Amino acid sequence: MNVMTLKQFQDQVSELLLRHRSLLDVLSKFQQSGAAVNRSVIKAITECGCVEVNASKQPYTPDMSLEEAQENIGTHMNGHLCEHCAEVVRSEIGKHIFYLSALSNLLDVDLQETLQKESQKCSTLGLFNMS
Repeated sequence: MNVMTLKQFQDQVSELLLRHRSLLDVLSKFQQSGAAVNRSVIKAITECGCVEVNASKQPYTPDMSLEEAQENIGTHMNGHLCEHCAEVVRSEIGKHIFYLSALSNLLDVDLQETLQKESQKCSTLGLFNMS
């Protein structure tokens, strides 16, 4: 299988993006695609039911050890995406990545470099990187 790098994908997006070359168009499409990702997850919950949300206050206290916190803090999610919902979510995330790449191209931001710097920051800061 041919593995594409982020740089190759950015180049491909640059070649394909004709209609939305305006920064304002790309920003609005990026925001719209992010909303579509959220909507696809919400539909998996509310229409399909393959995933459920059961949210409550997280059982975290400041005196917990890291191991205790990792064991006790949950995702508020029950179930797994069915194949249909997973495909829809993947598709929407793909579109979102497309517009992220388009935005990065317009702003001359290298996604591979950005990913490497963020990974290095995560490695360096560890838990203190949580936001």
